[in-house]
Amino acid sequence: MTTLDASRQENAHFWPHFLPDGNHFLYYARSSKLENNAIFVGSLDSQERKLLLNASSNPVYAPPGYLLFNRQGTLMAQSFDAGRLALTGEAVPVAEGVQFNTLNGRAAFAASQNGVLAYRGGGGATSRTLVWVSRNGTEQPVAAPVRSYVNPRLSPDGRRVAVTLEAQEDQIWLYDLARETLTRLTFEGTSNDVPVWTPDGKRISFYSTKEGPQNLFWQMADGTGGLERLTTSDGSEQPRSWSPDGRMLAFTRSGPTTQRDIWVLQLDDRKAQPFLRTRFIEGAAQFSPDGRWLAYLSDESGRPEIYVQPYPGPGGKWQISTEGGTEPVWNRNGRELFYRSGNRMMAVEVSTQPAFSAGKSRMLFERRYLQPPFPQTNPGYDVSPDGQRFLMVKQGEQAPTQISVVLNWLEDLKRRAPAGKQ
Repeated sequence: MTTLDASRQENAHFWPHFLPDGNHFLYYARSSKLENNAIFVGSLDSQERKLLLNASSNPVYAPPGYLLFNRQGTLMAQSFDAGRLALTGEAVPVAEGVQFNTLNGRAAFAASQNGVLAYRGGGGATSRTLVWVSRNGTEQPVAAPVRSYVNPRLSPDGRRVAVTLEAQEDQIWLYDLARETLTRLTFEGTSNDVPVWTPDGKRISFYSTKEGPQNLFWQMADGTGGLERLTTSDGSEQPRSWSPDGRMLAFTRSGPTTQRDIWVLQLDDRKAQPFLRTRFIEGAAQFSPDGRWLAYLSDESGRPEIYVQPYPGPGGKWQISTEGGTEPVWNRNGRELFYRSGNRMMAVEVSTQPAFSAGKSRMLFERRYLQPPFPQTNPGYDVSPDGQRFLMVKQGEQAPTQISVVLNWLEDLKRRAPAGKQ
């Protein structure tokens, strides 16, 4: 029904909402340029669309004639003529401190057809800390400041952490564990995420929407130079793991006919080849320390499980988890594989020489730590070089949020902003 506009560097369309005529609909178009995020009107019988306003929010139409949208945690309303598909007047605030998701623009509110408004408090701020967790579950805080951390990755020498800070612009930052300093690494574009260190520790690869589609880039870890593009495709890509020799990068790509597949980029010629491409979701591909095996996730059984296959093949596959599993990470000694099963950190002893074999899964600890938005494709933690500690992201303590229901909210709004026509 819609097509991404490359001239606006759009990378996703979200949250369609029908207007009263049953033909036209509102939707949110997200762009790699923050200023291009916008709410549009589309229709079922045409590819044409109309720009309504620039905003990073899901749009909702409320009778008798208002467009509701979020603006940094404030629910706004503006008179909207659904017949002419035109806004009139100025937007006015309706509710403060509405919870919203900075990644996809979704704000937690709803308006009924008969004049009832509901919204969830909490705003968009996220308080998280980095913590070390031992194999028996003992927790030790990292001195890094409270920020909206996600996807931490330890450098090969274990001295620095590359991590994404979620905000209006998702950017990659570096935390020096010894010096206790947090510095920003990426500045170009509005969405740089999922950092993966090269084996020599000199570069960090990640995905970026700087040039439109969510493709692979890398940048020097010392901050010199800018983003360098590694792939060019229309698919949505995320890096996963470098081979030990630094010549190959395993990554996931979403395509039009399959869901998420595992591909491998050859650094020498910058050509990518599929490793696993099926109708199921595959992700979280992790090269073994010897480079001969790939651990990955697949939902082919009906739920996410962890598997291992020889790379580049041929050969069979071994199922590692038995009761569901996500986020596989190898112990750097190559003799153990970690994964998460809900809130449980699991470990499996493995052998890769001369053939692959795996022992029984055992739980190391169980505690709630942050999982990434897509845990089926991306680990949200990392393991120390000696395999004895886990770097986790801990959600800050927050007061319980509540859902507020507002009756007759339109009466006050009509006095401040007359409604448009339905």
